[in-house]
Amino acid sequence: MSKIDQQCIDTVRFLAVDMVEAANSGHPGLPLDAAPMAYVLWSHFLKHNPHNPQWPDRDRFVLSAGHGSALLYSLLFLTGYDLTLDDLKRFRQWGSKTPGHPERGHTPGVETTTGPLGQGFANAVGMAMAEAHLAARYNRGRHKVIDHYTYVLASDGDLMEGVASEAASLAGHLKLGKLICLYDDNRVTLAGDANITFTENRIQRFESYGWHTTTLEDGNDLASIEQALRQARREVARPSLIRVRTHIGFGSPVQDSYKAHGAPLGKDGVRETKEKYGWRLDPDFFVPGEVFAYMREAVKLGQDLEDDWVKRMRRYRGLYPDLHDELLARLNGELPIGWDHDIPSFDADARGLATREASGKIMNAIAPRLPALVGGSADLDPSTKTALDQFGDFDPPPTGQLEPLRVPQSDWAYTGRNIHFGVREHAMGAIVNGLGAHGGFIPYGATFLIFSDYMRPPIRLAALMGLHVIHVFTHDSIALGEDGPTHQPIEQLSGLRAMPNAIVIRPADANETAEAWKLAIETKGRPVLLALTRQKVPTLDRADCESATGLRQGGYILRDAVDGRPRVLLIASGSEVGLILDASKRLTEEGLAVRCISMPCQELFDALSRSERDEVLPPAVTARVAVEAGATQSWEKYTGSEGIALGIDYFGASASGDVLLRKYGFTVDRVCAAARSLCNAY
Repeated sequence: MSKIDQQCIDTVRFLAVDMVEAANSGHPGLPLDAAPMAYVLWSHFLKHNPHNPQWPDRDRFVLSAGHGSALLYSLLFLTGYDLTLDDLKRFRQWGSKTPGHPERGHTPGVETTTGPLGQGFANAVGMAMAEAHLAARYNRGRHKVIDHYTYVLASDGDLMEGVASEAASLAGHLKLGKLICLYDDNRVTLAGDANITFTENRIQRFESYGWHTTTLEDGNDLASIEQALRQARREVARPSLIRVRTHIGFGSPVQDSYKAHGAPLGKDGVRETKEKYGWRLDPDFFVPGEVFAYMREAVKLGQDLEDDWVKRMRRYRGLYPDLHDELLARLNGELPIGWDHDIPSFDADARGLATREASGKIMNAIAPRLPALVGGSADLDPSTKTALDQFGDFDPPPTGQLEPLRVPQSDWAYTGRNIHFGVREHAMGAIVNGLGAHGGFIPYGATFLIFSDYMRPPIRLAALMGLHVIHVFTHDSIALGEDGPTHQPIEQLSGLRAMPNAIVIRPADANETAEAWKLAIETKGRPVLLALTRQKVPTLDRADCESATGLRQGGYILRDAVDGRPRVLLIASGSEVGLILDASKRLTEEGLAVRCISMPCQELFDALSRSERDEVLPPAVTARVAVEAGATQSWEKYTGSEGIALGIDYFGASASGDVLLRKYGFTVDRVCAAARSLCNAY
């Protein structure tokens, strides 16, 4: 190890230590032990441009062990990203660029939000899949316009999480050779020695997944780390796990102790550690001039790398103008002109079709004009209807075909747009996030609504990051029937609606489903969740009802009282909209003035101005009945204290969907009785 190497590594270490100490909060253990491997990666391998963190062909670096954020902030500052020493000094403080865990969109150079362990690892799998697909679709011969690696630094805790196992299994199956994981094996967790819970052979586990593995016994051996990374980059047909044996809190008084994980070293501990390294005690946040100059060479190198890519793109444009324009539009998040021209409209039909069926037709109408639409389901394509019929499967290359650029383009499997995630809902959600964070995709995942419970962590992170991802959740109520209460969602819609910055849309019929898909494709900066039926629902007669475009405001007057002065409001979403329309006919015949309101998306409706909401829900009309075959919790804000929410706040049973709806009171009789009771009371 050269003198400058040691100085750079120790600078990274002590910037992190000083950050944690200044905040009196944080995790110094990982930065102290992982600084050498991170330094080797960032100084000798990572392709990035600090002055343009969004350069499309950069390598992706994911700190899955997000608690070690001080390590990442040190590297970003030293290599020239838009972070100052003052930003480091304000670690974990209000309004700073250096929050407790890395946040995408908040700190320049952070690729994905991490901290919930395992999520970053699975995001990285999605990023590697994104690179593989774009390279297979757009590279031609020697013209490599997409050619980068995905690196992830993971901890013991990451590998304990089930989502990492799910994602690692899929990554091995897919032969993602440009995915490389540095595993910081410090054998300590927050609560104690990792051996109290984690004694399996991790190397054998990853080998069984189809990964290339290497074990390094000395986390400070830079030459071995560099050699292992070079070997991993040569493994074009297998993802790589480099297990690096480290010592948490290396060089500190609490080395190899859980006490080094998540607490400052303390004034005396910092002094003792710096003395052991021969580091200056004063000032804090010390950066030697030679280190600063050496690490900032990344700025020029990164700009040169990007300039070279720009030249390659110009040559590529001359040879493949259509592909060039398509790729650039995808990378810029632009929708093609006319992308929605083929979306069907659906004729009125009392028998109708399931909204999952309508969704499948709509997706396949959109897909030919929208190459960025890529995704799949957790082994449920026949049920979720989310397969893109004309676009093949995202599969690994045949055995022996290790170099995609030497294989005829039509034979290269990664061009497929249908991803088979397997029965891995949690990993699917996190991988979809990785595709979205990479750029160039409008990714989607699909499963039954009940299994959104398996996916809540990545959905929440998508909302936190503002990712444009879509989730298709079918079988959205007890009407799915005989599979019983294990598969019948009750509280899921209310729970998902409670999530900030997510949009949940439950369309009433095929035409609302078409509008929902248009909105999902156009919406940026937040995930969109579609809740769709298994059972057929009527396709509403829009000559008798308002246009389905009303979905865009979240809630709209579907059919009004004859004179526009309602006595009672009937409100519903999804499959129950047809029910309130039927009830309104009976009530109208009885002389009651009824307004029917379709409320497919509460988040969009709540975002309207007060006057716009009042036009739909007049404050003076307090007789209100909301109907949804799920928990009533999210409807109380519309019914008010004087209204009634008809739902199901208990688990279902196994029977046919029609029987269940009748037994649990989703009938015209019950809706009418509720409306009458309110009108008689006031």
